[in-house]
Amino acid sequence: MINRRIFVKSISLISGSILASLAYKAHGYSSDKSSKFKGKKILLRSSWQTVNIGDIAHTPGVLHLLEKYMPDVEVRLWAGDVGNGVKELLLKRFPKLEIFTSSNTDAVQRAFKECDFLLHGSGPYLVAEKDVEKWKNETGKPYGIYGITYNDTNASANTNYLLSNALFVFFRDSYSLNYAKSLGVNSKIMDFGPDGAFAVDTFNEKAARSFLNKNQLEEGKFMCVIPKYRHTPYWLIPSKNRPFDAPKDAINQTFKEHDHKALREAIIAVVTKTDLKILIVPEDQTEVAIGKEMLYDPLPEAVKKRVVWRNKYWLTDEAISTYKLSAGIFGNEMHSPIMSVGNGIPAIVCRFKEQTSKGIMWRDIGLGDWLFNLDVEKEIEGIVPAVLEMAQNPQKATEKVKKAKQNVENYQAETMKVLINILNQ
Repeated sequence: MINRRIFVKSISLISGSILASLAYKAHGYSSDKSSKFKGKKILLRSSWQTVNIGDIAHTPGVLHLLEKYMPDVEVRLWAGDVGNGVKELLLKRFPKLEIFTSSNTDAVQRAFKECDFLLHGSGPYLVAEKDVEKWKNETGKPYGIYGITYNDTNASANTNYLLSNALFVFFRDSYSLNYAKSLGVNSKIMDFGPDGAFAVDTFNEKAARSFLNKNQLEEGKFMCVIPKYRHTPYWLIPSKNRPFDAPKDAINQTFKEHDHKALREAIIAVVTKTDLKILIVPEDQTEVAIGKEMLYDPLPEAVKKRVVWRNKYWLTDEAISTYKLSAGIFGNEMHSPIMSVGNGIPAIVCRFKEQTSKGIMWRDIGLGDWLFNLDVEKEIEGIVPAVLEMAQNPQKATEKVKKAKQNVENYQAETMKVLINILNQ
């Protein structure tokens, strides 16, 4: 017998792909691999770190968009960090991609000489500001910014100057766009543009299904949940080599129960009122332990029998493949929901002020009903009902995410049209 959730998901995704194809053509693009961009080269500055699957996802997402809309353009990746298996993950999906870091000065200089355009990838701010400035000063060639957040925690006169001199700046949430405008940032094109991670399509279904089978989880019969402290405790990750931050840890300890109580209540509601199980997963390395401490261990023993805690970190490809096999996702993180929606999976986001304004993108793409501010007690009351509604009404949830996904793809088409027009000049 066909699983109803899987059937609903499959039909909706087929419909979504047809709509995406129509939108693609409506924007004046063809899937034919013409040669009008032959010889054009883009230098993508991205891949900020590997301890967070969201930071990994920015890069393959943007690469996918460039491949889709400009298949003849050569793209080189100037990466921050592609260790821990990430380089292999990228090359599996993009085998012709040239990847180098700043330590390879010859490759950087060659790219400065040969590439036509610098594209700064998605991130929490203008992460590679110094490199953008270096490109501008040394080459005089154009550059653009794709999907960043901008607010008073990272704004500066120099950043405003670099943003203003970019041929385009796409902000991943409307608050950042309006904030930049309020500071007088005046790039030729400034608009909302989805985080690059929405477009990620790196998968490892074999690993995902192996894990599910070992833990008695069935396709479409479980939901994923992600914990998060207010400040990522990077001092717990040896490779980061960061000192203990007492003020940030104090905030984490103060709010950790407050920020996870509703998630536990949602877990209990799903387990006791539906036939679904729960899988607790991490988005960054520190959240493996947080998931056990704040979500799994405090649960009633009867509930634990239908809850699985993933006890190790993973990479983006396995994570996305797992989300695609789930009935939906909820929690305190941002990029797992982004990747889920980009692949047609319902996702609820809980946010707090320490996460900046990026969560507002959920309203921007039409998912405001699935966004909850943990700093507003009244909104917290809506988390459990929303999760339960998603679990009990899969068809409604899938239709909702399909519309949001189409909104994202329309925005993506517009952003790529801007880049296409620049390369055509």
